[in-house]
Amino acid sequence: MNQNAVAVEVNHLVKRFASFIAVDDVSFSVDRGEIFGFLGSNGAGKTTTIRMLCGLLTPTSGSARVGGFDLATQAEQIKQTIGYMSQKFSLYDDLSVEENIDFFTGVYGVAPALRRERKQYVLKMSGLGDRAKTMTRLLPGGWKQRLALGCAILHQPPILFLDEPTSGVDPIARRHFWDLIYQLSAEGHTVFVTTHYMDEAEYCHRLALMHRGRMIALGPAKELKEALKSHTLMHLDSTHLLESMKALEGKEGISEVAVFGSGLHLTVRDAGAAESLVRKALAERQIEIQRLEVIEPSMEDVFVAMIEEEERKAS
Repeated sequence: MNQNAVAVEVNHLVKRFASFIAVDDVSFSVDRGEIFGFLGSNGAGKTTTIRMLCGLLTPTSGSARVGGFDLATQAEQIKQTIGYMSQKFSLYDDLSVEENIDFFTGVYGVAPALRRERKQYVLKMSGLGDRAKTMTRLLPGGWKQRLALGCAILHQPPILFLDEPTSGVDPIARRHFWDLIYQLSAEGHTVFVTTHYMDEAEYCHRLALMHRGRMIALGPAKELKEALKSHTLMHLDSTHLLESMKALEGKEGISEVAVFGSGLHLTVRDAGAAESLVRKALAERQIEIQRLEVIEPSMEDVFVAMIEEEERKAS
């Protein structure tokens, strides 16, 4: 890999808090212009990793370079190179939209001659042009989120760290937010984003899956799905959901039965054998099958399967 194409490089990063290991020997690299997703449940180590890479926490051991700067010796240069948006909006509710922008242009040291241009860019990019005079506290969550992103890029940072940026906003607002992320990536920004929303994983160029401080998988969503060869997934719709679940749990050849929407997802070893078993088991209980077929796993299926595998190893 061309070193000039690497935006973030992490080697054996560890963070301990007393006896608790929050980040456990994590290594990866992120290319320039890439949308890199850090996926995991709450407490998996995502935020701690981001805070270290932003120079806000000191690693216990390991090394990292962000934008070409060394985390151990050049933390201040890193802070000037990045944009950071936390899951808790760092906006001032008692200021208007444009007053927040004006404030953050000063915080980020935007040259006075460029401030008007940068403000207009952010207002246009975020779609907040007609709300410039609106008090920030009056904005819906999705619009606050756009403003927070806009403020994070006022100084045109090449690398953006977005920590759970869509937490607590509705699906439509999340989709609009991801449109902005794609726009920034197309303009050359590297975007490092943490999320616990599995559907958002599909929007990233590559993903790192975190569990208990460790990285358990790394790659594009498509590759991670294809890597799940030991788990064939089937979808079942029937006339009695819970009765079907009881009939199939613990059956030989079916490793997992989970509710998914109005149906069930079955994790099986052999689709042909499983289909025969399911049809027989449900017929015995006079349950009608409306749909039974092999499906491609979602990222949620992949993540759950990988976590369960890790838990089995640990036990």
